[in-house]
Amino acid sequence: MDQEKFESDNTKNCILQSEVPDMCKTEPCWLGIDEAGRGPVLGPMVYGTCYSPVSKKEELKALGFADSKTLTEEQRDSIFEQLSGAREIIGWMVELLSPTYISNSMLRRSKYNLNALSHDCAIGLIEKVLAAGVQVSEIYVDTVGDPGKYQEKLKGLFPGIDITVAKKADADYQIVGAASICAKVARDKAVKNWTFIEGLQFEGNNYGSGYPGDPNTKKFMAESLDKVFGFPQFVRFSWSTASKIIEKQGVTFRWEDDEEEENKKNTQSLTKFMGGKKDPLAQRHRYFRDKCLNSVTEL
Repeated sequence: MDQEKFESDNTKNCILQSEVPDMCKTEPCWLGIDEAGRGPVLGPMVYGTCYSPVSKKEELKALGFADSKTLTEEQRDSIFEQLSGAREIIGWMVELLSPTYISNSMLRRSKYNLNALSHDCAIGLIEKVLAAGVQVSEIYVDTVGDPGKYQEKLKGLFPGIDITVAKKADADYQIVGAASICAKVARDKAVKNWTFIEGLQFEGNNYGSGYPGDPNTKKFMAESLDKVFGFPQFVRFSWSTASKIIEKQGVTFRWEDDEEEENKKNTQSLTKFMGGKKDPLAQRHRYFRDKCLNSVTEL
């Protein structure tokens, strides 16, 4: 899997894909979706999809797809090579979501949590596969959140396609297992070849799994923290794990705005001076609330 496009700028999301098999443009296909790297505090999250003609379901069993988390990195790489070699009957697509994008999305003013981000990414992959001409008739998705609600959401967006959303779908459906392999191989490679735009160097690039309990991850977090500027962009700074370390070990400093706010407490309100009264029943428009805009009431 050539990830040069992502490695050249790992602050932006990136889509990688195979050629679409000719059979997939003329025959009904089943499509699977799964992700890798949802929980870790380090590196990108990757969503993957695989699709293949329904008539070739039995042939896929020979490739030994399974939940990628139950396989070693070497086993995943080997299976992905076999998958790539079966390009006549199977296609794939992955989207790498950069840590910067994940953190910025989760911390933006309008609420946008990880579940919503995951749903939008999966939907985007389905739309791209359909736009490429693949005749999708069945979709299988490893759930994020409530499987029933997620399934109804997808059915509303893609009418006429048989859709199944289930827990552990990567273990029950070969095509989801294939998507799981693609996503995990892409994430493993992205983490291993990570280039720090901050110019940092870490011996062996061994960051561990990215989960807070991993000793190698703990070591990296301790060594990479800048007490003033925080963590490099490899770290998802919106994760509580990262924010707690910054709060505990980072330098505390005071902004000039903080002093201005205190001074305002002793400044008489212009509306109060002019006798204006605020209607307690008035509700400000959502546009102003979301963007934290306030009326000028003081000089």
